[in-house]
Amino acid sequence: MARPLLVPFAVVLLACTAASAQSVEQLMAEGDSLVAHERYTKAIDAYSRAIAARPSADTYAARARAWYAMDRADRFLLDVDQALKADSTHPEANYQRSLYALRGEDYRTAEQYSDRGIRHGAQGRLRAQLLLARGEALAELRRPELAIADLRDGLAMIPEDLEANRTLARMLDETGDHEGALVVLERLCTLEPRNPGHWTNRGFELSRLGRWNDALAMFEQALSIDRDEPVALSNRAYALLNLGRNEEAWKDVERSLRFYPANSFALRTRALLRLRKGDLEKGCADLSLARILGGVSDVDALIQEHCGAVPNRR
Repeated sequence: MARPLLVPFAVVLLACTAASAQSVEQLMAEGDSLVAHERYTKAIDAYSRAIAARPSADTYAARARAWYAMDRADRFLLDVDQALKADSTHPEANYQRSLYALRGEDYRTAEQYSDRGIRHGAQGRLRAQLLLARGEALAELRRPELAIADLRDGLAMIPEDLEANRTLARMLDETGDHEGALVVLERLCTLEPRNPGHWTNRGFELSRLGRWNDALAMFEQALSIDRDEPVALSNRAYALLNLGRNEEAWKDVERSLRFYPANSFALRTRALLRLRKGDLEKGCADLSLARILGGVSDVDALIQEHCGAVPNRR
């Protein structure tokens, strides 16, 4: 009988390695498909088998995606840390770690990891996600210009990200770019047309530009969704005041304060209406309370104009 053909050991090893690599890729693809169909327990099993075959930053980061979808923050962080131990520059693992830091309001850490992911070769959608994470962190760290740049770049690829759009609109408002904020708020109104907050904020930006009639239309849209929304009522009252429609403004501001008594903007509007009626004492009382509550930039100037010097703050 002829002897069987002996295959060199190196050839056997290469063949096994190729088969193993193929198996890991198949398991990763299977896990991704299961996550997409929200079958998370089975996805965890597929990813765990991939990790057993090849523990790496890629396989640990893949299983972390499933833990994140299951809102298992403890297991998510364990896998992310394992991925970063395997490769500290891994873009996806750095993105995942930045997400965890954002959830914990640790904005400096979120900036650190998202920045590292961007600098180490993130491409496509992952790069956009990292830019949005870094932009969110920079916004909270009071670095608005850098935050705006990152958020705009990230939203160019992921325009539907609601949180990033909200943050970008807020940053643009804070830096005085009301036209820019309007563009973002128009997008939010399209993405979430039943959210009265977007229409209210859009009207607020129009008010900042002195476009009172346009602002009024936005507040009315917000109130068609929620007729008792106190911020929309307060803002509509201020627009009506500036259009000289004092009686309508009074009804709105009283309703707003009934639902939200600590609204300093509504108190400022009611004060101006009272001053127009000649009720100096009550108008100044409203302005004083609005100043204590804070947030309205022109309250001190109004007190100086109508009620005398502003007392020294302690």
